[in-house]
Amino acid sequence: MEIPFTPLEFARRAHRLYSEREAVVDGPLRLTYSQFFERCARWSSTLQKLGVRQGDRIAYIAPNSHVQLESFYAVPQIGAVLVPINYRLTAEDFAYLINHSGARVVCASSDYLELVDSIRSQLPNVEAFVAIEGGGPGWLDYETILAQASKDFTRPTISESDLLTINYTSGTTSRPKGVMITHRNAYTNVVGTLIHHPMTQADRYLWTLPMFHANGWTFVWTVTAVGATHICLRKVEPAVVFEKIRQEKVSMLCAAPTVLIGIANASTKLNHEAHRGIRVLTAGAPPAAATIERIEGELGWVVTHVYGLTETSPFITVCEPRPEDEQLSLEERALIKARQGVELVTSGELLVVDEEGCEVPHNGVTLGEIIVRGNTVMLGYFRDPEVTAEVLRGGWFHTGDMAVVHPDGYAEIRDRMKDVIICGGENISSVEVEGVLLRHPAVQEVAVVGLPHEYWGEAPHAFAVLKAGTTATEDELQQFARARLAHFKAPQGITFLQELPKTATGKMQKYVLREQSSKEEQ
Repeated sequence: MEIPFTPLEFARRAHRLYSEREAVVDGPLRLTYSQFFERCARWSSTLQKLGVRQGDRIAYIAPNSHVQLESFYAVPQIGAVLVPINYRLTAEDFAYLINHSGARVVCASSDYLELVDSIRSQLPNVEAFVAIEGGGPGWLDYETILAQASKDFTRPTISESDLLTINYTSGTTSRPKGVMITHRNAYTNVVGTLIHHPMTQADRYLWTLPMFHANGWTFVWTVTAVGATHICLRKVEPAVVFEKIRQEKVSMLCAAPTVLIGIANASTKLNHEAHRGIRVLTAGAPPAAATIERIEGELGWVVTHVYGLTETSPFITVCEPRPEDEQLSLEERALIKARQGVELVTSGELLVVDEEGCEVPHNGVTLGEIIVRGNTVMLGYFRDPEVTAEVLRGGWFHTGDMAVVHPDGYAEIRDRMKDVIICGGENISSVEVEGVLLRHPAVQEVAVVGLPHEYWGEAPHAFAVLKAGTTATEDELQQFARARLAHFKAPQGITFLQELPKTATGKMQKYVLREQSSKEEQ
């Protein structure tokens, strides 16, 4: 008899095989898998007593904690749909996402209770507000209820095509869209991840990636699937990261390139000799080869670059290492590792196509859009059939990412479609220019965007953050870029900032830079 593909199967297996192994570390709290799943069962029972039925949505606003991790099991095992919300948003954003998702229950950590209280009058369909910690009038206390709850709950029949989560995109150019991820989507991504990046019971995974972001790249279930240990980290601070690595013998973590840059810069002030060999998955934005070179050369960590989107559960490709690459220098190897790579064996089919929909030649030069189809592609956007039809036209998900394909079949993103700079009729990859500037010894972070130019139409402009204690002039960085790029690709101007605008997951918000520059021009 067939059983559905669902990450709940990983929980069943882990409960049976790893019951007494350490499952979760959250500050002083340590839970075995038996204790963790008992808490999940008690919360499932509580939700059903609150009237939650199969298909209902439950919203969480919380940092990486054992309670947030519990939500990825307690909510779906009663057939409900989890809505993990970016906790760095505004109260108005919370109101929109809660209402758009139709959430019946809202669970929030102490830092966000006041924000939720300020919008209660705007949430007519929410029937219960739960304080994960803290609390007060109008809030149910999570731990109090949990202690009184039964472990027994009604487990409905769940299909692999049922909704598992609704994950909202960042909404940088429009209202956030609710990505509908099914049980099959998530299960497939977990299996593919473990094939290309194996883990074992001995692994100890540090949560440097927000769990709300594409379900923590499905590591909320991947770690559990192999009986490894979740080390919760509520706020990413480089000194704390190194402390946790040392204290908890961390073996693996995931992080966006900007987070890795912050860790690498902090490492020069800290003793990191004891932390070599940690395996890192990086995604969320194309990493510069210089970033990979620093992480592997200075820290001795092993970086694997994966690529995907929230809409693809999230992984589509992995920059799978090849034996012949081991003979290359660190710099040459980093250039290859910065590519997006090849399809995971489970993710489905990827093509890079031109405007007519024809596959581009594999010459490392011809630019096209990445389109994909397969078992990790979302069901669609929640309550948005028109945009769903547009992005899934022709049976393919259109990513909006522009890439080339090298002769070895490895894809390499050159830019987001909206971020390609068209200067005098020539296409310029902002990612390429950023990668060059990051090799300057004074540059910590950089974002390149196209700004209006009275002669060329638009031209590249760089926004740079310098490393503490270093100096560099605009002319110096421009000359550095010109020596390594075709002159038309070099930034026409450079603005120095204390920090760059980013999302909660470390992605550069280039639209903010464009808007600020536009206002300054007026």
